[in-house]
Amino acid sequence: MKIGSYQFDSNVFLAPMAGITDQPFRELCCRLGAGLAVSEMISSNPKVWHTEKSKLRMIHSESAGIRSVQIAGSCADELAFAAQINAENGAQIIDINMGCPAKKVNKKLAGSALLREPAQVEQIVKAVVNSVNIPVTLKIRTGWCENSRNGVEIAKIAQDNGIASLAVHGRTRNDFYKGNAEYDTIKAIKQAVSIPVVANGDITSVAKAEQVLSYTGADAIMIGRGAQGRPWIFREINHFLKTGTVMPIPSVSEVRSILLGHVKELHQFYGDFMGVRIARKHVSWYIHSLASLGECYTQCFAGEHGKEFRATFNGLSSTSEQLEMLNLCFDQLVH
Repeated sequence: MKIGSYQFDSNVFLAPMAGITDQPFRELCCRLGAGLAVSEMISSNPKVWHTEKSKLRMIHSESAGIRSVQIAGSCADELAFAAQINAENGAQIIDINMGCPAKKVNKKLAGSALLREPAQVEQIVKAVVNSVNIPVTLKIRTGWCENSRNGVEIAKIAQDNGIASLAVHGRTRNDFYKGNAEYDTIKAIKQAVSIPVVANGDITSVAKAEQVLSYTGADAIMIGRGAQGRPWIFREINHFLKTGTVMPIPSVSEVRSILLGHVKELHQFYGDFMGVRIARKHVSWYIHSLASLGECYTQCFAGEHGKEFRATFNGLSSTSEQLEMLNLCFDQLVH
């Protein structure tokens, strides 16, 4: 798949997730097979760019692959300016968020709230595309609610105004993340436009990845929650799509290297205080994922063992304590 002049080795992408797809996680997922890792959402409001959170979200490195920066807002001029600033700071792709269902975003008429305003969508897309000389992509949902699924209409507006690629989450805004994603709308969008379409929503296994690609005809898939605690899912899907065979589960030594490496990167990126706190949620996701991965992991991570591990780990307050506990746990797994 291509976006502008960029050709991707893998058509399995990491979806942008606020508070999750920071630089350490993007780098890790790219090393493990993600073709593109889109940044966390950045507000188009310049007044918040100087906060510590925004500064961290604006950090990018070549290790995280092609630099795709997602911006969100409701004002076309603000979004165009944000696109220009991020392009000057090294962004290679600008992604516009019209998919976030969060109330605090929607009440500002940003995110998926824009799907109710096709004229505003057109104004924003046109302004952002005309403001930069790099590809602009768009992330949407299928519509605002079940009775207003206008994904095809929005897709046509996007294509007609220069959007280079469209990612579609198979839920409406009112669905949030409940129920099951539906792919009929994504399929209809793919049939209605000629720009690349990326399917997103509930892709948590190699079989589901193949099913969604086959059913929708999408050019690529985008994985969000399915990568939490399981960043090797990109490698697994790439392998399955190429060979039709399922990869063996990662070895204990490899999981140890991935998990401890990730935690160390979080400590370094955020500093000791925030690094410890952010590591807790990622380790919790790893524990949940490993509990169902194979017998070699169940002794530490399944059932009550997993609950006890998380409770103890979440009570630790220093980087050294976190790393020591993880090393001790993996020592037990090896022996």
